Amino acid sequence: MIEDIRHSETWRVFRIQSELVEGFENLFGLGPAVTVFGSARLVEDSPYYQQAITLGKMLSDQGFCVITGGGPGIMEAANRGAKQGKSKSIGLNIHLPHEQYPNKYQDISLTFRYFFVRKLMFIKYALAYVIFPGGFGTMDELFEALTLVQTGKIESFPIILYGREYWQGLIDWMKSTLVANGTIGREDFAFLSIVDTPEDVCYLLKEYFNVNPESLNNNSIGK
Repeated sequence: MIEDIRHSETWRVFRIQSELVEGFENLFGLGPAVTVFGSARLVEDSPYYQQAITLGKMLSDQGFCVITGGGPGIMEAANRGAKQGKSKSIGLNIHLPHEQYPNKYQDISLTFRYFFVRKLMFIKYALAYVIFPGGFGTMDELFEALTLVQTGKIESFPIILYGREYWQGLIDWMKSTLVANGTIGREDFAFLSIVDTPEDVCYLLKEYFNVNPESLNNNSIGK
């Protein structure tokens, strides 16, 4: 029994390696890209869905490839908008027992078994994160990015929360609880921006890359 488990775990390493290789080979040389996160449960009549379409097209027309988790909801909307624009639309899908199925608006579509490999691809190939309203998965991506920047594992980059009404309660709680207890510093909020329109997102990115033009030439931020 122990030998069977050991053998199984050894082969798992090769499955992980194959996902890493596939991701690197398909995304290398992608060019400037922005990753858009958000709930798979927000449907087409949601204002956030429609705004994600608009943002995806605006980013794409401005020369940014758009990366999402490849599924429905906000992911589909951002890919849909990007597909209407001039740059590539990328979906990094994940095997899940429910909710996740690849949307049809992807120029490059990859599917992962392991969340941590998929998350590496998000952070490695994006120059910015735009985070729409979402649930646990969206929160996971948000706080991992904040952790990596705060600890200096990656260089600081734009992390933009979309929808003040949705996110303000979380920010208020972080200030009243985390800062008050000394578990984060007030200066850590400099890592975040909150916006309410696609135009606001594009303005922040333009301002950031005007100040940091070298970032546009990086293959990735997650080195």
